[in-house]
Amino acid sequence: MNCNYQTALFTDFYELTMAQGYWKRHMTMPVVFDYFFRRHPFGGGYSVFAGLATLMEALEGFSFSKEDLEYLSTLGLFEDGFLDHLSSFKFKGTIYAAREGEIVFPQEPLVRVEADLISAQIVEGLILNVLNFQSLIATKTARIWNASGRGAIMEFGLRRAQGADGALSASRAAFIGGAVGTSNTLAGKEFGIPVLGTMAHSWIMSYPNELEAFEAYAELYPKNTVFLIDTYNSLESGIINAIKAGKKLIEKGYGFGVRLDSGDIDYLSRMIRGRLDEAGLPDVKIVVSNELNEEIIESLVDGKAPIDVWGVGTNLVTGGNDAAFAGVYKLSAIDPEGQGRPVMKFSDNPEKSTNPGVKNLWRLYDQRGAARLDLISCSEEEIQEGFEYLVHHPSADWRQLKIVPARVEPLLFKVMEHGARIQGLPDIIHIQAFMKERIQTFDSTYLRLLNPHIYKVSVTDRLFNLKVSLINAFFKQKLSQG
Repeated sequence: MNCNYQTALFTDFYELTMAQGYWKRHMTMPVVFDYFFRRHPFGGGYSVFAGLATLMEALEGFSFSKEDLEYLSTLGLFEDGFLDHLSSFKFKGTIYAAREGEIVFPQEPLVRVEADLISAQIVEGLILNVLNFQSLIATKTARIWNASGRGAIMEFGLRRAQGADGALSASRAAFIGGAVGTSNTLAGKEFGIPVLGTMAHSWIMSYPNELEAFEAYAELYPKNTVFLIDTYNSLESGIINAIKAGKKLIEKGYGFGVRLDSGDIDYLSRMIRGRLDEAGLPDVKIVVSNELNEEIIESLVDGKAPIDVWGVGTNLVTGGNDAAFAGVYKLSAIDPEGQGRPVMKFSDNPEKSTNPGVKNLWRLYDQRGAARLDLISCSEEEIQEGFEYLVHHPSADWRQLKIVPARVEPLLFKVMEHGARIQGLPDIIHIQAFMKERIQTFDSTYLRLLNPHIYKVSVTDRLFNLKVSLINAFFKQKLSQG
């Protein structure tokens, strides 16, 4: 069964029990929630924000069907009046968000949800599920793409992904992160991603011999032939037969490639390149696959292995060694248009305390056009170029600096108003192009795989003082209560 994002049952159960509590106590006031994350996955220095278009589409249809409500009634926890309230539920909130494909950092409010308390609570699970997974996979792919020297990454993960929706969402996110295409045919149809592939070992094994299998495939698909050469022996059989079949294609005006899926890829790619060059085939591309990840790819690139295209599956679509994105969704303001009460989470761990109030996010650039610092401000603040700002570390209150930005960009934009998208979102081709454009504004020290430099995320003096005042008020009240 495919995942149905548009049933409002796609939420954690406690969201519904809390929602009934709010309803019974008439707590329907407007609130603000922020989506942000606490750390980069994979020990990296940056993340890629993905999943926004999927989320917007899901929210527009997010509702309870008659069958959904009948199911809830069987649980014996929900009153008829509350179920009647849910029967007309539709998300009618307003959302501000970073652009999909943006390069983002911990603590930044990437999505700001303004809605009534019940609605904002019910959509929490959906928001976290969609954005966390797609941001994880987009980030993983961007790391692989960077490690390859920003080369050609083919996403081959369908058969290793966690379920049907895991495969589809991963294919979408992987393309945003820099993949050139996917083996997932349904993802190609749904999202407009280029579909691609080579052949399986079973094709070769089903023929009397390897050469006959290669020639048959080349006859069927002369414009898209990549010979899989490791079914029997890459050097003693595969490359020899690929050259024979490939030269016939070249005589007809076509090209071809070869693919390695096993063995010592470094050694074999060098030997294969030598064989191809000796045969007068310097333009033939070498494709490699087999449990690749960014560390292996970077090692091969640094060693100048003659590899042109990288097929990555398992470690891309599952997240590999880091299977979750640390995104969270926290209440930051109650009734912001009325009396207005900023709220924050206090924690025994300072890095887990949250930033209160309605906020905006800005990127500050230096004279060279390089991203220098991201700044979280109160919503009423306007950050401008050429002005000096005192900014603070979000959790280490003794760390501060003064900065005069040469250029300033807002990073949050209104994408939904009263439950409806206010403009068409860019297609996936443009989202990927945006990601590639944005990543170039960061120094390579932030992008390296091992021990990346930490990009600064700061809060304005005004937001810092608001946070301090709430902390002081909390402890003052605590002391007064004994």
